[in-house]
Amino acid sequence: MRLIGLAGWSGSGKTTLLTRLIPELAARGVSVSTLKHAHHAFDIDQPGKDSHSHREAGARQVLVSSARRWALMTELRETPEPSLKQLLTRFDPVDLVIVEGFKRDPHPKIEVFRQANAKPWLHPADSAIIAVASDTAPDTTLPHRHLDDIAGIADLLLQGAIPLRDVLQG
Repeated sequence: MRLIGLAGWSGSGKTTLLTRLIPELAARGVSVSTLKHAHHAFDIDQPGKDSHSHREAGARQVLVSSARRWALMTELRETPEPSLKQLLTRFDPVDLVIVEGFKRDPHPKIEVFRQANAKPWLHPADSAIIAVASDTAPDTTLPHRHLDDIAGIADLLLQGAIPLRDVLQG
């Protein structure tokens, strides 16, 4: 398994880019899993569902399963948020894990930048950024691809990905 990340400010287009990259990578025969860092108030469960009632009643973990998928929800309650390394150990083997978010962690990342977002570039202050995908030319010597160059960005992902064990041991 290999790992690389997409980093950028909220609204930069990370999710949009990722949903365009996954089919490109799949067409190349690359199996992909993703790890998305969410805002603190996210919830995949809904009031009125049995699983939500289980969690609200105090269950620490609720596993929901069907013939199409399963999901394990763990209530953190008083425990701290798991680290990137801890979360990465949960994946079944695939060719590539793409991390969306976790921009402060030191794994290799491609910065996603959209000029209209009016946020500063991340790459000048983050040595883990190995390339840039943006809608404008960055002032950097890092490799750069336009946000619409999906094949080129996929190439950068595959070239820049490192073995997952390096992240877990680092």
